[in-house]
Amino acid sequence: MFSTLTMHRFGRSFLNPRVLSAGAALACAPIGVAHSHAGRDEEKNILFAVPKKGRLHKKIVELLKGSGFNYNRPDRLDVAHCADVPVTFVFLPASDIAMYVGKGDVDMGITGEDIVAESDVKVVELMKMNMGHCRLSVQAPVKDNITDVQYFAGKRVATSFPTIATKFFEENIEGEPPTILVISGSVEAACGLGLADAVVDLVETGTTMRAAGLEEVATVIHTETVLIANQDSVNHPMVKRVVRRFEGHMTAQNHVMISYNVDRSMLSTAVRITPGRRSPNIVATEDSNVVSVSALVKSKSQASVMDTLEELGATDILVTALLSSRMK
Repeated sequence: MFSTLTMHRFGRSFLNPRVLSAGAALACAPIGVAHSHAGRDEEKNILFAVPKKGRLHKKIVELLKGSGFNYNRPDRLDVAHCADVPVTFVFLPASDIAMYVGKGDVDMGITGEDIVAESDVKVVELMKMNMGHCRLSVQAPVKDNITDVQYFAGKRVATSFPTIATKFFEENIEGEPPTILVISGSVEAACGLGLADAVVDLVETGTTMRAAGLEEVATVIHTETVLIANQDSVNHPMVKRVVRRFEGHMTAQNHVMISYNVDRSMLSTAVRITPGRRSPNIVATEDSNVVSVSALVKSKSQASVMDTLEELGATDILVTALLSSRMK
């Protein structure tokens, strides 16, 4: 395991787990040694940073596996090579990923929009990952009944997001800005312990906030998990392939294929029920009065679509789960 990312990057020999012991200390050249921004070698593995732990780690690992990235991550090593594509995953703290991508030490990564904003680096957002939805908000003790952020002028605000918080208060407070106190964990406890008058912290369900006796005064930003790339890597063929794989997997997870037979006289109505992403697939059958139709429908609406088709008179209605897809 490593705490600072210092390693060689020489294609697939990069941190070969067969020659590194589980507790080996990595003291090599910086990762960017073979990462010249002027003229990338497309035969080298791209470096893809993913969160090494945290609430999204499991979901992201499932996404990688579902998108066809087969890799083996040896115990206590934070790098893993894909078996069949030139991609090396680097497992990093989520809070560091935007910085590594922005500085060009890795080609791409998955992290939160809040982390990108806090890191204050230029990256290219490739796609939203439809996970990790939450908001960063100003929170204060319920007993204080604060409704206006102007109250915090000259006060103390604790946060793990000093860059975002400072900008927010500069734009929304007249007079003396609050003193920003930077803490790395259990931010919600700062008010109860007397360290701060308010906090700027992430809220997903609000359970932790309410348990700490806090309530939201203002929303700073809404955030979700995103796929990002370095500006000099965004057009790399493998980066584009990663995007296509993720898009295909996410489309498959959110849709099912429904197929059914229906009388030709009902076809136009059936097509309105199941229009598909672009158009349904319609095939003639041996019975000239009946056609077979298949189309993609949203997973969450499949039951109601089946009910409607059945009421229309469609028969042999089948729903098939999808593993992956490629669509325009």
